[in-house]
Amino acid sequence: MPRSLWKGAVSFGLVTIPVKLYSATEEKDVTFRQVHPADGGRIKYKRVCEVCGEEIPYAEIAKGYQTADGRMVVLEASDFEELPLPTAKQVEIVQFVEGDEIDPVAYNKSYFLEAEGPGAKPYVLLREALRKAKKVAVVKVALRSRESLALIRAAGDLLVLQTLLWPDELRDGAFAAPDADIKASKGEVDMAKMFIDQLTAPYDPAQFSDSYREALEQVVAAKLGDAPAPESAAEEAASGDVVDLVAALKASVEAAKKRRAEAAKAG
Repeated sequence: MPRSLWKGAVSFGLVTIPVKLYSATEEKDVTFRQVHPADGGRIKYKRVCEVCGEEIPYAEIAKGYQTADGRMVVLEASDFEELPLPTAKQVEIVQFVEGDEIDPVAYNKSYFLEAEGPGAKPYVLLREALRKAKKVAVVKVALRSRESLALIRAAGDLLVLQTLLWPDELRDGAFAAPDADIKASKGEVDMAKMFIDQLTAPYDPAQFSDSYREALEQVVAAKLGDAPAPESAAEEAASGDVVDLVAALKASVEAAKKRRAEAAKAG
């Protein structure tokens, strides 16, 4: 069982729900170490003070905040623990909204909420009320030395807390949009929709895997002599210079039909 990251309470009107917070995700990436190629020795870094030149042990390093006029304020652990912040130990429900009102671009990290002791009954109450109302709760909570905007939603038997980026952390993507005078014809859109229809299926995350990580693990195994060297499967990137979009999409639809037929036969 994972270790809880935070312990506090969710305030649902006059109802208080004691909860623990657990990370809902874990990174599965391949990790690397910086090494000296000649002998494989790991590269180490020293933490050196720029003023006195002394090497400082990690345990003695403090957090400093530099003001606009250049002054440095050193903060201690107690300064963070004693912040005058109501959300430090309490999740404050601000309002309830439709889930699709929130742009997925704003989603940050996901956490499981676990009820503690007498919190089980009000936990179930909030979960079922959210589900029946088809709403999510917008909340504020202090996690990892910062206050976050978040939402709480019902997910199966659980309440899930999803932190959100603040509005000023979202960039304006208007610069990336094509010119407004570029249009797609009805025939092109219809053919693109046919392609979408051919690849439409219920979402099953179990059928997907990290091909990059798997390929990298094959390369590592080959270098250790535990497996033969994998063959390169790299394909040349398409140029994007498609003259006849309808013809290209039609060929894509036929290829999708063929793949689906082969998958059905194999299944």
